[in-house]
Amino acid sequence: MCGIVGAVSNRNIVPLLIEGLSRLEYRGYDSAGIAVLNQSIVRVRAVGRVSELERKAQGLTSQIGIGHTRWATHGGVTEQNAHPHVSPTQDQAGIAVVHNGIIENHDEQRDRLQALGYHFTSQTDTEVIAHLVHYYYQQSKDLLVAVRQAISELTGAYAISVIALAQPQTMIVARLGCPLLIGYGEGENFVASDVSAVLSATRKVVYLEDGDVATLQTDRVTIIDKQGETVQRKVHMSDVSLASLELGPYSHFMQKEIHEQPRAISDTIEALIDDGAFRCELFGATAADIFKQIDSVLILAAGTSYYAGMTAKYWLESIAKIPTSVEIASEYRYRDSVPNPKQLIVTISQSGETLDTMEALKHAQKLGHPFSLAICNVQESAIPRASSLIYYTRAGAEIGVASTKAFTTQLIALFVLSVTLSKVRGLLTDAQEQQYLAELRQLTGSVQIALNLEPQIREWAHRFGDKEHALFLGRGIHFPIAMEGALKLKEISYIHAEAYPAGELKHGPLALVDSNMPVVVIAPNDALLEKVKSNMQEVRARGGELFVFADADSHFHASEGVQVIRTPRHVGALSPVLHVIPVQLLAYHAALFKGTDVDKPRNLAKSVTVE
Repeated sequence: MCGIVGAVSNRNIVPLLIEGLSRLEYRGYDSAGIAVLNQSIVRVRAVGRVSELERKAQGLTSQIGIGHTRWATHGGVTEQNAHPHVSPTQDQAGIAVVHNGIIENHDEQRDRLQALGYHFTSQTDTEVIAHLVHYYYQQSKDLLVAVRQAISELTGAYAISVIALAQPQTMIVARLGCPLLIGYGEGENFVASDVSAVLSATRKVVYLEDGDVATLQTDRVTIIDKQGETVQRKVHMSDVSLASLELGPYSHFMQKEIHEQPRAISDTIEALIDDGAFRCELFGATAADIFKQIDSVLILAAGTSYYAGMTAKYWLESIAKIPTSVEIASEYRYRDSVPNPKQLIVTISQSGETLDTMEALKHAQKLGHPFSLAICNVQESAIPRASSLIYYTRAGAEIGVASTKAFTTQLIALFVLSVTLSKVRGLLTDAQEQQYLAELRQLTGSVQIALNLEPQIREWAHRFGDKEHALFLGRGIHFPIAMEGALKLKEISYIHAEAYPAGELKHGPLALVDSNMPVVVIAPNDALLEKVKSNMQEVRARGGELFVFADADSHFHASEGVQVIRTPRHVGALSPVLHVIPVQLLAYHAALFKGTDVDKPRNLAKSVTVE
């Protein structure tokens, strides 16, 4: 979602701010802006792409400044609502602020500040922060003190960066519930919501904790925790490569990331394959003890990660024989549930900062759940730090808003969890363990073969270009894959798509089927194949056109109204990982045919850090 970058340096930082904002474009945004200090606060804002902001900022120089990409929440998409926000515009003690998150008590604070004489020029909750900091700065003449007083009166989530005209060598930053990091340089320091924004300047970063407030100057950084004590946070050397943030030979990041899946899967299972065994230690030093105590699993996730959790339920119950529930994170935290202290809470998040999932984890912990496992793609993010156990997927940076390689590596992590729990529970034979290891080793090759189907899938996608609706069908463990396929299609092509268990057709959805609604079928060569064939006949009898993804050994044949693409031979329990590849490619090429913005679909954001 929204992105922050800031710098205080002995050099001109305007090009760095613009580059940093460009690196944050993938998160989703609708406007952008920067504010720098010279003889006054100079602010440049633009609706649309960062390239427009760059054009407007030509010739601007400064040694301290902040930048922001906004994804609209409070107020429409206008230049007046774009960040940074200032208070007031003509004042030697002027304040400029950028903010990620939501201030829940902004109406109350707005009324108070208006009564104090402050004039609001935007509809945003962020402008409240600027005026509040200015109000307290007038009293203390100390920016750190003013920021700490201001945030003590805010309710909600925030990551903020603040500069003041009267203290031109100082930047104050703070976080609560939204990610924020500090980058260390030589004679310069940086702040960002994502490490990609500062990679061109430094790889040395610290991740702020909730409640932290930090002072940045060219030669020092001081961090104060929520108790007001000066603290040292762990320094990390980021391993994110600039190359991973570039398109290379691909047309879009989504296409690139679809094709990176063999490598992402291989990297995610590298330690497992090297060990030649499913070991509890892959999940953390205390995993063996925790896994012996649990009697059930509760998975909490949102969006694509939720579908990964739904797939894992089949594995956990069939392989590990452990009762498993899967809940949408934003729903779980607002209902009465029955806590079970022997239940393992599994959270799934690509970014590790998904607010709904983070708050659901906190809710579970407050209810008395002591055991938690985070499956995440971003090291040192908030959800892993709050969890007992961690399994990092090794997908690498994912730029496209529609998740692809993050999803498949989540599936891999959940499969490894299922087999590991089976072993802990005494259900896994040596022969089964070696079989699962062999299937994992062979999976990357099968995924590559599935990627080679792209030309055939591209031809199919043309048949979807003029459609307004589509139906996806699957059964058993492949029903969540059908749901993921429908999500991908609607996310980036804007074709309305739904997914159903194929056996549910006659209980309602069959009424929608006609020649104008393509029906995509996930039809692996498993125990439910004959059932799926019967469901397909129901579609054909109503004039529906079928697009079937079938395993090479399933003996499907194309016929009138039935299009068939053969994926590799059935790969056993890991079949869902293989079958998601074609539906990703179908969505991508359908979106290309329709001419939509594949990597930045409208109204969506990459890292969802608000409710």
